[in-house]
Amino acid sequence: MTPTVIDEVQLLRAEIAAAAARLVAEDGADYGTAKRKAARQILGDQQPAANILPDNAQIEAEVRVYQSLFHADTQPARLFRLRTLAVEIMDNLAQFKPFLTGAVLGGTAGPHDDIHLQLFADSAKEVEIFLLNRNVQIEISETPHFKGPRYDPVETVSFLWHGEGVHAELYELDDLRGAVKPRGDKMQRADIAAVRALLVNTTYPSEPHE
Repeated sequence: MTPTVIDEVQLLRAEIAAAAARLVAEDGADYGTAKRKAARQILGDQQPAANILPDNAQIEAEVRVYQSLFHADTQPARLFRLRTLAVEIMDNLAQFKPFLTGAVLGGTAGPHDDIHLQLFADSAKEVEIFLLNRNVQIEISETPHFKGPRYDPVETVSFLWHGEGVHAELYELDDLRGAVKPRGDKMQRADIAAVRALLVNTTYPSEPHE
């Protein structure tokens, strides 16, 4: 491709990423859905080439920019609340070696985001019984395995904690070794000690002065 074509592709990708970021921040869309909707908004019914679509890292960067521009007065407090609740939940579920993942870990959590955990136990039933015995009402679904499509989906329990949605993916203890291996520079998951450290460094805005 010529430099002009390359520049046009980069600009179009950036435009789609910015539009997708707005859908994530304002509507709570997941990255895949937001990317497809943004591409349709900008390209119409035209099928986008693979190199036109931004990756999740570019969309996440745009989410951070969008929040800093439009949600700077509310997003830090929202993130602080969700990370605080995450530590509380992880402490209660400590026997299942909990890890925090998703937007609450990444720092982009907004009004539509829930808390996402990964738990490790001998069996999914062990976690379900633990929650039910504490009068926590759960819903059960499936989530793709973090190791990829070659592995079976894992059972996921969803419940409310102080009015916030929590989704806990239930893995076998044998999966724990793969979970703690670093994957690139970005933190994919964090144990309770790491989340506490993040919480200490989470900016919590002071109350506005009259």
